[in-house]
Amino acid sequence: EPARPQPLEPVHRRPPALGGLPGDGILVCSPIKTAVPAASRKQGSRKQVSCSRSRLPGWAQATGHALWAASGMSSRGLQGPASAHRHWPNFSSWNQVLGPVPQLLHPLTTQRRVRRVRPQSKIAEGRPNDSDRAGSVAAAAVTRPTTAGSMFSNVDDGEAHMHRLLRENRHNLPNPDLDEEPLEPGSPGQAEVAQPNSSPAQGCPVYVMLPLDTVWVVERDAGSSASVLNKECSLDVALSILKHAGVEGVMVDVWWGIAECAGPGMYDFSAYKRLLDKAQRVGLRVQAVMSFHAAGFNVGDTCKIPLPKWVRDIGDNNPDIYYTDKNGHRNKECLSLGCDTTPLLGGRTPVEVYRDFVDHFCDQFQHQFGTVLTEITIGLGPAGELRFPSYPEGDGRWRFPGVGEFQCYDKYMLEDLKRTADAAGHPEWGLSGPHDAGNYNSNMWESGFFKSQGGSWSSAYGDFFLSWYTGLLVQHADRILTAAHQVLTKTGRPRVFRVLKEATDGHAIYTFQSSCKLGIKLAGVHWWFKSMAHAAELTAGYYNTRDRNGYEPVMKVLQKTNARLSFTCVEMRDCEHAPEGRCSPQALLQQVSECAEMYGVALTGENALQRYDEYAFERIAESAFGHSARAGSLEQITFLRMGDLMFDNWDAFSRFLNRMHKR
Repeated sequence: EPARPQPLEPVHRRPPALGGLPGDGILVCSPIKTAVPAASRKQGSRKQVSCSRSRLPGWAQATGHALWAASGMSSRGLQGPASAHRHWPNFSSWNQVLGPVPQLLHPLTTQRRVRRVRPQSKIAEGRPNDSDRAGSVAAAAVTRPTTAGSMFSNVDDGEAHMHRLLRENRHNLPNPDLDEEPLEPGSPGQAEVAQPNSSPAQGCPVYVMLPLDTVWVVERDAGSSASVLNKECSLDVALSILKHAGVEGVMVDVWWGIAECAGPGMYDFSAYKRLLDKAQRVGLRVQAVMSFHAAGFNVGDTCKIPLPKWVRDIGDNNPDIYYTDKNGHRNKECLSLGCDTTPLLGGRTPVEVYRDFVDHFCDQFQHQFGTVLTEITIGLGPAGELRFPSYPEGDGRWRFPGVGEFQCYDKYMLEDLKRTADAAGHPEWGLSGPHDAGNYNSNMWESGFFKSQGGSWSSAYGDFFLSWYTGLLVQHADRILTAAHQVLTKTGRPRVFRVLKEATDGHAIYTFQSSCKLGIKLAGVHWWFKSMAHAAELTAGYYNTRDRNGYEPVMKVLQKTNARLSFTCVEMRDCEHAPEGRCSPQALLQQVSECAEMYGVALTGENALQRYDEYAFERIAESAFGHSARAGSLEQITFLRMGDLMFDNWDAFSRFLNRMHKR
């Protein structure tokens, strides 16, 4: 075995601490300057960076790579070699081929992780081995694949070998389980470590939506209130049954009207903490939906949960904070996107209120990122979906398959429409919405705006209005998702490896992402899809016609913020709907699936209606695996909904779970 190179004296400049990564979480791998014996020193080597090897984690010492954080890294100083290891993140190895490469970042300001010590003989098998002194964060040896038991100690050879392997295997990087054992929460100086989310090798993971009223508010003495778990004993039994049946996890609504009902900035997530702890004990994962809307406005809602009272008080004095139709009806299910940037909620804008809510939720549960809490879905409109409330079925104003109505008549949206029309040189276009768009229950051919031949939607005015209308929706998604992405990726949040890039100067750039995914919901507005105008989609805010793909702008925002998309109506077939509605849920899912693939957006699916017939289950399987939609296009299925009806049809649901696992 060649002689191990001797380190130089430590440099006086302190490397940055890695308590967390800012921004996009980029680490740059650069060579280390070490004292290599003259006999093994190569000519023409690249310019090297001086750094003390004693201050680097074991995998960096072995491969000759130093981690330098991108600008904006936490500036905590290091107090000598012993404390240097305390602040470095703990990495685990990728696989036997690549050797030790960073896999997981976790904030180490409050914890350290313990690795099982493996015998020296494991080095010959290509497995990592702890070789650093006590207190080292992670130590590992790079093995030479062709020579069992040998270990690279020449820095230049190890660096060249490492980069060659990374280039050859960059597209086939696995995501293995970590080789560390997380300590139990509550231990001194310890916290549970997030691990990568792993899906079944075959099949599609299934999550189940919990009842809307899983968390409820009870009144206490002296007028105070507290959030509690509803029917807690029954919930314990149900979670255990779901786990034993093969369910991957559950989805729960985190209601704005419950968690922040006491007042602005006064959060109560105690009941949700109990729920996540219960899920962790039985081995289920949790997808939390930040529900910034009210319950009780949609078909299937079994309870009423209003917006926070302090928000409703503001709405009583300023009803234009709600979506408004052309008849002046205010929809109090959620706030209008027209006031996104107006500081009308106690000095904060709605976007700032949403951001603070998500931030406090993450502060409470970041120790469960990746292991228990796998996704935070941001509610962006009615029913938590990114759309306008154009078809309010809950209050009886709309009946299927009506075209719906445009929701642009609050003062904030009308002011924006007027400014946009003036800028376009047509001030007459900014007075109101289309006058010939019919009403909620009109058929497509009954309105001058949506008819296929000569409809106003295809005119210059129609293109202007629809571009403005859908543009506001996309901007709304961009504002809130950007704020949520910054919250999930701020310094101190747990991270996992995302992608490896190579710079032109030979440096390797490792990009990390939050270990908890970010997601949104998109409505499956499938009626009138077979018409030219796609009327129902237009009123909902999707400028999608026979000649225009209206989902691309949404995909661009999701790509930018690295968010997943959950799409509804995966259980529906075209033949199940009357021909006069021009419905095509299958073609709509196909279009959204192909668009998501084009922009690299992960796609998951939900059923819009609670069905337990074999036709619905077979269609869900087709959507996830193959025939009508792109094969393997759905990363996850979320089933609507846990309750008495599910357990009454348990045999059928169990067969469905087996089918999803075995495909």
